[in-house]
Amino acid sequence: MTGPINFDEMWGSDGIPRDPYHDFLNWFEQEDPKRLQQKQKESEELFRLTGITFNVYGREEAEERLIPFDIIPRIVSASEWRKVVRGIEQRVRAINAFLHDLYHRQEILRAKRIPESIISNNSAFLPQMIGISPPGNIYTQIVGVDLVRTGHEEFYVLEDNARTPSGVSYMLENRETMLQMFPELFSQIRVQPVQTYPTDLLRSLSDCAPSGLLHEPTVAVLTPGIYNSAYFEHSFLADKMGVELVEMQDLRIIDGRVAMRTIAGYKTIDVLYRRIDDDFLDPLNFRSDSQIGVAGLFDVYRAGRITIANAPGTGIADDKAIYSYIPEIIRFYTGERPLLKNVPTWRCVEKEALAYVLDHLSELVVKEVHGSGGYGMLIGPAATKKELATFAKKLKSRPANFIAQPTLALSTVPILTRTGLSSRHVDLRPFVLVSPKGITVTPGGLTRVALKKKSLVVNSSQGGGTKDTWVLEN
Repeated sequence: MTGPINFDEMWGSDGIPRDPYHDFLNWFEQEDPKRLQQKQKESEELFRLTGITFNVYGREEAEERLIPFDIIPRIVSASEWRKVVRGIEQRVRAINAFLHDLYHRQEILRAKRIPESIISNNSAFLPQMIGISPPGNIYTQIVGVDLVRTGHEEFYVLEDNARTPSGVSYMLENRETMLQMFPELFSQIRVQPVQTYPTDLLRSLSDCAPSGLLHEPTVAVLTPGIYNSAYFEHSFLADKMGVELVEMQDLRIIDGRVAMRTIAGYKTIDVLYRRIDDDFLDPLNFRSDSQIGVAGLFDVYRAGRITIANAPGTGIADDKAIYSYIPEIIRFYTGERPLLKNVPTWRCVEKEALAYVLDHLSELVVKEVHGSGGYGMLIGPAATKKELATFAKKLKSRPANFIAQPTLALSTVPILTRTGLSSRHVDLRPFVLVSPKGITVTPGGLTRVALKKKSLVVNSSQGGGTKDTWVLEN
């Protein structure tokens, strides 16, 4: 199931470079190692000057960090990428069909293809969305699909990020940094561009505007504010798209429409790219104590006078318990077999699954159903006896809150160390744009890399770094 142990994306098992890396290695071997080390330092300084940071929570105060960047690109061939894209497109189409069904006829529940309890007991399901159809039935306008690779043609989906996926700013800045550091390299190797993402995002969001507009749609990005861990990205994307970045105090409801304050007065918004969780969107309809939401926003949305991207209630689709049913969801709505594999998953709410997980805890990865960013998870093979015992108690007290998966042999790619190249484990988050006019998968994505040798934890909040992802032209 896991394919070859530690599949290396650069080197074949025979010690010969794999085709996608051939031209890069020819260039690398002619480079002065001291120059490369200097370029690595320059790239870090560039990130620091640009202000590309993120906040780490869980301490007394949020800690602002620079995400480590590695200058050795991860390279994927055009043919490999085409297979990945086909699988992602299939998955995203099925997820949107599932969300529409879930908030309308619920045929998948009637057919008993997934248990009703997994929906009715799930806080990510929003009853307020029942009967609401966004334009084109697009619920997930922006998706991040987390992939890991275990073999030459073996890709697994780790999770689907359908709420407010983050990280695209790092993908764009990683490429911009590489273009500045090594312009000659891009003239030798033909790499598909990622720089059109902001333009593609704006066009895709505009295509999702409510029908019947007599003007070009007005798009804005809604942020919780400067203390949010992804604020840099909110500001970055608004700037790159040429749209306004707004907070709660910038908005009000005027004549049944959402309007933002400008120097020329209030201007109506047609599409709101929100980076705020469902619960905090609207204190009148969701959490009444929200200090970052807009009172009455959901009423305007329900009336069809604004598009919220992603739609409220999409979080049910990237719930880790629902994740285990995605292959069945794909078959139900498309009639096709899944093109991308799911990682085998034990749902701890099921007694037999819980018993198995407890017996094999030291071999498994256990995750919180609603967890993200690497928080609240256990990597069994790397855990101490004390950590295993503590986690077992958590599992027994709240089994429905967890799923477990086998430890996959994640592929490795090289990073630059003081002594040269050294292999590290990676994952990949391709970014997907969905509108009534089609699906766009940006050629590349965010590669996250475990900087510690043999570590499987790639999350930046847990000490991981990033690198540029190259999809070759041919």
